[in-house]
Amino acid sequence: MPEVVNDRTVFSLLEVTKSIQKTIADRYRSLYWIKAEMNKLNYYKHSGHCYPELVEKKDGKIVAEIRSILWRNDFERINQQFINLLNEPLREGITILFQAGISYDPLHGLSLRIVDIDSTFVLGELEKEKKESIKRLQEEGLFDANKRLPFPLIPKRLAIISVETSKGLSDFYKIIRNNPWDYYFETTLYPALLQGDKSIPSIIKQLAVIAERIEEYDAVAIIRGGGGEVGLSSYNNYNLAKAIAIFPIPVLTGIGHSTNETVSEMVSYKNAITPSELADFLIQKYHNFAIPLDQAQERLHTTAKNKFSQENEKLQLFAQQMSWNSKALLKNESHSIQILIQRLNLFSQHLLKEQYASLAHLSRMVKMADPTLLLKRGFSITYLNGRALTHTAQVQEGDQIETTFFEGRIISTVTSKN
Repeated sequence: MPEVVNDRTVFSLLEVTKSIQKTIADRYRSLYWIKAEMNKLNYYKHSGHCYPELVEKKDGKIVAEIRSILWRNDFERINQQFINLLNEPLREGITILFQAGISYDPLHGLSLRIVDIDSTFVLGELEKEKKESIKRLQEEGLFDANKRLPFPLIPKRLAIISVETSKGLSDFYKIIRNNPWDYYFETTLYPALLQGDKSIPSIIKQLAVIAERIEEYDAVAIIRGGGGEVGLSSYNNYNLAKAIAIFPIPVLTGIGHSTNETVSEMVSYKNAITPSELADFLIQKYHNFAIPLDQAQERLHTTAKNKFSQENEKLQLFAQQMSWNSKALLKNESHSIQILIQRLNLFSQHLLKEQYASLAHLSRMVKMADPTLLLKRGFSITYLNGRALTHTAQVQEGDQIETTFFEGRIISTVTSKN
């Protein structure tokens, strides 16, 4: 009962809270379907109970907040429904449609007791966000922006956004690093959260860091392990998808699922179902370059070999022809030389005979002109001062002259001339 203090009615706190409890219990007798974002699940493993923190946001700001209770048996049932439909358990960071009763406890305050969650609604909300993101990107002309980028001939330098402990990343590394062709990839890891609402700013932040060093990379790869629809919902976010779409180099995704492609995967240059498939895609790019190069090298080798063989055959044939022609030419020239030698011999002999006859004639003439012969025949030669005289005009009376005979000589003095 309330007290009266100085003519004022005073209620105790317990009385007030019990009154509130009764009023709420009388007013809210039914169960209600409520839509809210489960900001935190607050699951307690030792008891199996959950105490979800529910909020409503407008323009990114919380405009309403209330705590709730999800008892163990209800949680196990609802969680199994999520696993069956969405391939993953109930988790925080998603918008849910849930059935709950409204209650007030004097000690714990106002809360909602959740008795059911519509897992199909969650799936529908994810699909709704996905369609809205696709429509917006298409209207802005950004949906195919990353796909239109030229892809490097050899994607050697990779910036990787992932979690270091991710099994998907481990599988990716194993394939590209142990490929039997010894193709070499340079990889740089940029760690980021890859699941839940916090993954959106985390991935966008790392994309911004990579963009500042864009000249160091050929492509970006976003890699994570498998997950269900709810775990992948962040990849339908418009801001994340836009950051991928407008990125200045190709963005590759391998986030580990085979159904219901997310918007981020749609706008990326290449989406692989698994990190392993993404690794195979990159190795194939090397193949696309290396195989034609090897084939061209083989063709060049074969062509050069054939060309050398053909030219060698031509050279051998030419050498053989030259040998044959040279032998024939030498034979012909040798025959010509023999004929020429014979002709020269005949000519020389004839010429020698003529020259010999001429010389004999000259010899006879020389002999005939020999003064000794003339002198022997009775002729004499008269000299004046050592010069032979041929005319009387060459001498004067009183000159002393010398007359030579075949045998001997005389010296005379000119007394008269006729």
